Amino acid sequence: MKKSSDWRFKIAHREAKIGLVLVIFNFIWWFGFAYGLGSGDPESYKYVLGLPEWFFYSCVLGFIVMLVLVVLVVRFFFKEVPFDDAEEGDSN
Repeated sequence: MKKSSDWRFKIAHREAKIGLVLVIFNFIWWFGFAYGLGSGDPESYKYVLGLPEWFFYSCVLGFIVMLVLVVLVVRFFFKEVPFDDAEEGDSN
């Protein structure tokens, strides 16, 4: 069996691309809030729950957003695939 023709590789590549998009989104979210709100004078910072606004939005809220996104992506876009070499429909 040629590995490149295995149907599982197509699924794995698709899921890897989805994971890469999530990583890029996470970095843009973090960088945007951390350097967008955090680049000013520290004396002018606003605070959310006792944390600087830039830290809260980039790290705390960013973590919660990514957690929800990963759960949704795994639930609705990822497929369970077998790792054994048996053909699909084979009972061995």
